[in-house]
Amino acid sequence: MADQTRPPVPPFTRETALAKVRSAEDGWNTRDPQRVSLAYTQDSRWRNRTEFATGRDEIVALLTRKWNTELDYRLIKELWAHDGNRIAVRFAYEHHDDAGNWYRSYGNENWEFDEHGLMRTRHASINTLPIAESERAYFWPLGRRPDDHPGLSDLGF
Repeated sequence: MADQTRPPVPPFTRETALAKVRSAEDGWNTRDPQRVSLAYTQDSRWRNRTEFATGRDEIVALLTRKWNTELDYRLIKELWAHDGNRIAVRFAYEHHDDAGNWYRSYGNENWEFDEHGLMRTRHASINTLPIAESERAYFWPLGRRPDDHPGLSDLGF
């Protein structure tokens, strides 16, 4: 089965790279592994911290495990660079565990896309720090970050 085109497609301009980054952020903020997996090629390859995943089934499994333990997950992504069919982003997300301990994770991702705008490669490096609940900075309702909510640079992250 052929994958559908997922605009914007490469080669990316600054505007289309920004749109791709926001689309990825919006998708991840749904915390719906199946929906998120559709942004990737059938044989997409991931490195996520110490885990490696190949293909949508493994991506869904990884994301399901992730969001079963990273509760009230909220994410902000920011474009770092783009060239041709590649985009680099930095990101930070907040979540808590089932004991109520809060965390903020910071990271960088390198993305490579196919001609249909599907991500075929994702390399993520992520560091997680415990934070006090009073240090939280992401307070929008679960789901898409409101357009008027500060981004990473605005928050000093």
